[in-house]
Amino acid sequence: MPQRFGRPGLLGTIARTAVISGTATAVSNRVEERGLRRREAARTPQTPPAPAPGPAPASAPAGPDRVAQLTQLADLKTQGLLTDEEFATEKARILGS
Repeated sequence: MPQRFGRPGLLGTIARTAVISGTATAVSNRVEERGLRRREAARTPQTPPAPAPGPAPASAPAGPDRVAQLTQLADLKTQGLLTDEEFATEKARILGS
């Protein structure tokens, strides 16, 4: 068979196309990975977030609220859910605030 010069044959064209396509895919994947890493680094905060503010301090309840709290406390004691000691402690807390 004589040696051909000039344009490559069908197999040469297929091989060259495969090499070009494979190279393009590899380069594209690397570019995409680099972009993903950069976006992830941009999303990750460099400084720790500020702590969330705690609950607001409770203001002292007004007179009628104290009465309602004491009534609830007495009900709990009569139901047997509070001991005399727990009742006295909570009563002192309500009246002291």
